[in-house]
Amino acid sequence: MRAPTDTMTPEAIDLSSWDRAEHFHFFRAYARPHYAVTCRLDASHLMARRHADRISPFRACLHAMGTGLNASAALRTRFRGDEVVRHDRIGLSITVPREHEGFAYAYLPWQPDFAAFDRDAAGRMEAAAKETGLRTSDVSGDGVAYLSCLPWMDFTALDHAVPDADDCIPRVSWGKIVEEGGRHKVAVNIQVHHAVVHGADLGQFYQETQTALNAL
Repeated sequence: MRAPTDTMTPEAIDLSSWDRAEHFHFFRAYARPHYAVTCRLDASHLMARRHADRISPFRACLHAMGTGLNASAALRTRFRGDEVVRHDRIGLSITVPREHEGFAYAYLPWQPDFAAFDRDAAGRMEAAAKETGLRTSDVSGDGVAYLSCLPWMDFTALDHAVPDADDCIPRVSWGKIVEEGGRHKVAVNIQVHHAVVHGADLGQFYQETQTALNAL
């Protein structure tokens, strides 16, 4: 498996001076340390631009959520055993529907500029859709977040599969964009590891993601 080439060596965190060290050790002892939150965000601006400028809502949501993930230091923090590191930026590992059945994974390097991200993502997703396998070799390492869309449903909560209690990679999903009272809303879910991510960090994620949706 090959590692992403667009990320730098993550910064090691000194646990002796880290203000979250006590929380880290406390939640590392939990058998089920993951928790998930679902909030509804306003996608009205996105849907207006979709028709006017032919923007892909899928890729626009990816970019907005990538903005939210990269804005939070906690969501870029990972642990490996007792070592804790922080990436300067993280890429997006996403699910892409295959042309025939099932889905494949695609890795998207993070780019703050939406136009550049959108062009690159479109090409990578097109290639992934033609694959017959999962493409799990596209990314290794923990400098990513996992993202997927469930466009068939407007959900109110969601739980994600994780291999073990030490998996600290965030998982983000969003659902069907629905119209309510003349506005468009979308459910956005994120699941994280409590040893490195607190509730305030998720508040920042949602705020930055909404700002990015409004700024398209």
